[in-house]
Amino acid sequence: MAAVLVLSLNPALDLSVDLERLSPGRVNRTRATHLEAAGKGVNVARVLVALGHEVAVSGFLGADNDGAFRRTFETLGIEDACLRVPGETRTNVKLAEDDGRVTDINGPGVTIDANAWQRLIDELERRLAASRHCPGAVVIAGSLPPGVTPDRLGELVARGRAAGLPVWVDTSGPALDAAIVAGATAVKPNEHELAAWAGQAALDDAGRRAAARRLRDAGVEEAVVSAGAEGVLWLGRRGAWEARPPRVEAVNTVGAGDTLVAALLHGVLEETSSEDALRLATALSAEAVRHIGVGRPGADDFSELQRQTRVYRLDAGDAAEGALA
Repeated sequence: MAAVLVLSLNPALDLSVDLERLSPGRVNRTRATHLEAAGKGVNVARVLVALGHEVAVSGFLGADNDGAFRRTFETLGIEDACLRVPGETRTNVKLAEDDGRVTDINGPGVTIDANAWQRLIDELERRLAASRHCPGAVVIAGSLPPGVTPDRLGELVARGRAAGLPVWVDTSGPALDAAIVAGATAVKPNEHELAAWAGQAALDDAGRRAAARRLRDAGVEEAVVSAGAEGVLWLGRRGAWEARPPRVEAVNTVGAGDTLVAALLHGVLEETSSEDALRLATALSAEAVRHIGVGRPGADDFSELQRQTRVYRLDAGDAAEGALA
């Protein structure tokens, strides 16, 4: 299994709240609450470790409340390479209602100054130059904290690519633009993020395929688009593919996209066939929405979820029209 370096620039403590229905302006009673170390990068690391990879997480953590992260990394066997900065890591609140609606209340994160940023660059360069234990891939996932501009994210992408490594990026908005310009190997916008990148209010199936081709034309080698229950689109070096997930009861969708990124990268690194890689990633992402957290490859019915996942090869000649082979 390949070693992977995950850069989590703006991690978070995720407070998930389960309640029947949210009544704004009134006292609400919860059925359950769950607090864990998270953020997109940490979630990606969780899945990669579960799939057998050696993972190091770097980025920034507030020194005042890093206990949950230290415990999580130690328990899961993730190398803690995060830099501590003054202040507290943000807390994000996820309010999940019975009808499937999820309300996110996300904090901005701790402010990163020039000194902290240079420390991260130095740490990255040290790892990329190491003769032993150099990662086989870099993942950059999540939003940017105050003080970190999109151009700085682009700098991370460029340094990873200059070292000859694939760099997978899961972010949105100007940060996504910067990652593409800097030469990201792969990007994974969801359907809303892709529409915003394409300058559209919304995209149907044909529109998603057209926008994904634009990502490829912009130099992205692996364009991955997640569209919830409508499935996953993957335009990459091994062709154009689409997957439809099994039907499951969605409880919490927060970790599904992170699961998809990690599992698909796993398939690419292990040189699994495109069909099998996409089936695994789509099924594991579907498994994730059934509960709080990321997908569990050890779930009792995971083989059945994979069997129910439909994967299609988009015919090279007809892909421009969106036809399925």
